[in-house]
Amino acid sequence: MKVENDILVPELARLLAEEKEVRFTPSGDSMRPFIEGNRDSVILTVLNRPPRLGDILLVHATQPGGQAAYVLHRLVRIEHDEQGELLVLQGDGNLQGEETCRTADVIGRVRRIENPKGRAKLLTRGWIWHALLPFRGFLLKIYRHTMI
Repeated sequence: MKVENDILVPELARLLAEEKEVRFTPSGDSMRPFIEGNRDSVILTVLNRPPRLGDILLVHATQPGGQAAYVLHRLVRIEHDEQGELLVLQGDGNLQGEETCRTADVIGRVRRIENPKGRAKLLTRGWIWHALLPFRGFLLKIYRHTMI
């Protein structure tokens, strides 16, 4: 059953505020190949430490063009402005476009990714993938044709 983000995310935030871990299956392809939408599950925990580069965060972010949306993307950069830290996120499957938010906009951090058989997927490979940004379009084409 698919639940709209405007209903799901506030409930996830409520459970995380009670210091519970939550599991859900995200949709979409923006985190491919590390999170396959509608297939893999993620386990979220509260962000009880400063965000670190490479973290996968569920946030209420500002997208290019100024629209606000809930996204589950990787923290790729931390910038500073007159209001403090600005977190810059990008989906692993996105070749361009970034979202920004403040630490207060972070709802939770992915602690674990599991495939449908319950096997954990490594979180650390994402940094290598991010470094391959110039080649990701080509690599994603190969992935789509061989793995899916």
